Amino acid sequence: MSGPVLERRRTRDERHVLRAGDGLPLTLIRVRGAEAPTKGPVLLVHGAGVRAELFRPPVERTIVDVLVDDGWDVWLFNWRASIDLDPVPWSLDDAAAFDHPAAVGYIAEQTGAESIRAVVHCQGSTSFCMSAVAGLLPQVDVIVSNAVSLHPVIPAFARFKIRSLRPAMQQLTPYLNPAWGDGPTTGFSRVARAAVLATHRECDNPVCRMVSFTYGSGRPALWSHENLNEDTHDWLRGEFGVVPMSFFAQMAACVKAGELVSVSRRPGLPSRYASGPPRTDARFALIAGLRNRCFLPDSQRRSFEFLSRHRTGDTLHLLPDYGHLDVFLGRRAAEDVFPVILGELNR
Repeated sequence: MSGPVLERRRTRDERHVLRAGDGLPLTLIRVRGAEAPTKGPVLLVHGAGVRAELFRPPVERTIVDVLVDDGWDVWLFNWRASIDLDPVPWSLDDAAAFDHPAAVGYIAEQTGAESIRAVVHCQGSTSFCMSAVAGLLPQVDVIVSNAVSLHPVIPAFARFKIRSLRPAMQQLTPYLNPAWGDGPTTGFSRVARAAVLATHRECDNPVCRMVSFTYGSGRPALWSHENLNEDTHDWLRGEFGVVPMSFFAQMAACVKAGELVSVSRRPGLPSRYASGPPRTDARFALIAGLRNRCFLPDSQRRSFEFLSRHRTGDTLHLLPDYGHLDVFLGRRAAEDVFPVILGELNR
């Protein structure tokens, strides 16, 4: 159902509440511009432990602004990994089977659109791509994927953390939270914060430093500081939250397998996702920042090679001056990155 309309910049938001296939409440934010959209719906899907606001940092022009101005009907999705929802243990399987089909179906019902396009990031991308290649998103005809899609490839130190440190940490805490940088809440979080701040000294933002430990291998891991303006670097302190260890356990299994794999039985999902032809006609446009220290560029290269073995028409874009999240948060992303995204959506 539709919620209240909220004012924001040159746009206004409509908040929609829907239910995932397993009954979990989720939200969609439909962004309205001054003029009615002239193009179809485009769904934006965030990564793990963040929220839909990820796509609206304090920069002059966000990807949302650019899409609205280009005439798209923009929908931002808070799936079960969103910090705007009550935290629950979750897996990529849950999102692929229950969340993304529900969101796509809801948008199709609300708009009457026969096809939907999507811009998906990180674990929003992996879970969305799982759902698509399993044949659960027939309405989706274009998927613009940032950072990782079907083949997670991570740096050596990140592999050590997820294979060796994660099992021990999983006995001590049910989740990790980069926000511990500003406010540790448990004995474990205080120890983790102290260890990270002692070894990550790349900036004076403790949440930024905790993000790098949580999600990758680098100083920093998810962006280059020179790509962020000061307001965005500070704004990030409020944009990261709880990520369950259940997710990290699944990602460890995926990294070991060299492709995305299921860890639970969910309706319609295969056990592996790159071992046979994708069950979707959606065209994939894969984006990889060459400075990414969360998922290495080989992640998207391998997925592009996999897709190319089965069909033609998919594309791969390598961005030399970008990493993981500065693709959307960068001060110059509107000039360097967003035209690539628009070009793929408009093809």
